[in-house]
Amino acid sequence: MIVITGGAGFIGSNLVASLEARGGAGLVVVDQLGQADKWRNLGKREVVAIVPPAELLEYLAQHRTEIRGVFHLGASSSTLERDVDFVIHNNFTLSQRLWRWCADHRVRLIYASSAATYGDGSAGFDDDASAAFLATLRPLNAYGWSKHLFDRWVVRQVERGYPCPPQWAGVKFFNVYGPNEYHKDGQLSVALQLWRQISSGAPATLFKSHHPNYADGAQQRDFVWVDDVVDILIWLFEQPVVAGLYNAGSGQARSFAELAGAVYAALGESPRLRFIDMPDELRGNYQYFTEAKLERLRAAGYAKPMTGLEDGVRRYVQDFLTQPDMYR
Repeated sequence: MIVITGGAGFIGSNLVASLEARGGAGLVVVDQLGQADKWRNLGKREVVAIVPPAELLEYLAQHRTEIRGVFHLGASSSTLERDVDFVIHNNFTLSQRLWRWCADHRVRLIYASSAATYGDGSAGFDDDASAAFLATLRPLNAYGWSKHLFDRWVVRQVERGYPCPPQWAGVKFFNVYGPNEYHKDGQLSVALQLWRQISSGAPATLFKSHHPNYADGAQQRDFVWVDDVVDILIWLFEQPVVAGLYNAGSGQARSFAELAGAVYAALGESPRLRFIDMPDELRGNYQYFTEAKLERLRAAGYAKPMTGLEDGVRRYVQDFLTQPDMYR
C-alpha cells in the first residue's frame, strides 16, 4: 500500500489520480473531508481507505507490513494562520512522528516542504540540503517557518547519523496551480482567482507594487502546473536511491500581469487589468520574486521539461475550468 496524507487536497488528489493511472493499487488517503465538496477531489478515484489524520499512527501500526511508501502532503497550509501552536503541531510535530515511524519500519518517505521556507528570497532559492545553508533562511510567516523547521530537523537527523527512512525527499513546492484546488478558499491559486474574476465580467485585479524595483503587476512568481509537481513526486518514488531537498517549480519566474494575460488568452479575450492596494498585513511579508533553482533536481536525473505558463494555464482553463465537470 501507498499512504498519501492530504490525499483529498489539491496536490494530493492529483497525485492519487496519477498513481491510479499508472496502475497503482492499494492507495490509502489520510485527510479530513469536512462538510463541503472536497470529497469531489476523490470522486473518480478508487482507494482502499480514507483515514482521519488523528487515526494515522494507529492505521500505520495495524498495516505496518503492507505499507511500502508514504507521501506526506498533509499540512496546515494557510500563510495567514495566526494560531502558531496549531501550525507547529500539524506541520512539525506530526511530521516528526511520521518520520520516526518510517525510519523504524523501513518505509520510504517523500514529504512536502515549501518555497515559503525561502522567505524574501534574499538568500536565494537553492535547494541546498545542508544545515549551514538552511540556517541562513528566514521564512516570513508561521507556515513557512514550520516547514523550514522540519527541513532543518530532517537534515540534522541525516547529518548526525540518526535513524532515517530508507529513502527520504523533501519537495519545495512553489506556486502550484491546477484542477482540484477549488476547496481552498483564501489559498486559491492566483490563476483560479483571475479566471473567476474574468469569467464574471470583471477585469483581472492585481496588487499594486509597494517596492521601487517592481511596477504594478510586475511582481514575479514561479508558477508551476500541478502535473509537473506530481511527476516530480512520482519520479522520486521511482528512484529509491535519490534523497534530499528538491525544488518543484517551473524554473522561470513570471509576472502576475503575464499570468493574467495567459488566462485571457486561454479564454480568447483581450486583457483588462485593474490594480488595488496591497493589504497592510501583507506588505511586510510579501515575496516580490520567487524562482525555483532546478539544478539539483536535474543533476539527480529528472529530465522531463517543465510546462510553460501559457500552456499550463490554457490546459487548466480549457480542459477543466470551462468544462461541466471541473474535477480531475
